[in-house]
Amino acid sequence: MLDVHVSGAEEISMESFAQTQPAPGWWSRNWKWFVPTGCCLTPLVLGGACVAFLVLVIFGALKQSDAYKIAVARAKADSRVVAALGAPISERWYLYGNTNVNGGSGDADLSIPISGPKGKGTIYAVATKSAGEWTYSKLEVKIDSTGETIDLGP
Repeated sequence: MLDVHVSGAEEISMESFAQTQPAPGWWSRNWKWFVPTGCCLTPLVLGGACVAFLVLVIFGALKQSDAYKIAVARAKADSRVVAALGAPISERWYLYGNTNVNGGSGDADLSIPISGPKGKGTIYAVATKSAGEWTYSKLEVKIDSTGETIDLGP
């Protein structure tokens, strides 16, 4: 065998080279906090997404009803409402109330927030559907800033 003499400087650098290991990956460094957090956070995120989906479906269904569409169209066409709120008038994304339609009959009780450049208000609509036609027992707009109520009539 050959005896090779290595100087002290070369010996140290070879030892440090042999002891250097590659840096651990992201998973090996972070799994201890990721696993519990991921296991707890995932159901919360999925639950929140389900609730948001249900809210959007319900609001979407209410906004597609004829009672909603007629009430909003009447409010936007009324000159007193346009004078109080300004043009254009737009509905907000949420609304309150319910509709119950079964074929040619049904009823609706809605509170629809609206706004324009001059202010905000709410459309209150109570209607009954008979023989396919909506009849409003109450259809009015209440202006938030003045408290004024504008009757849109039957």
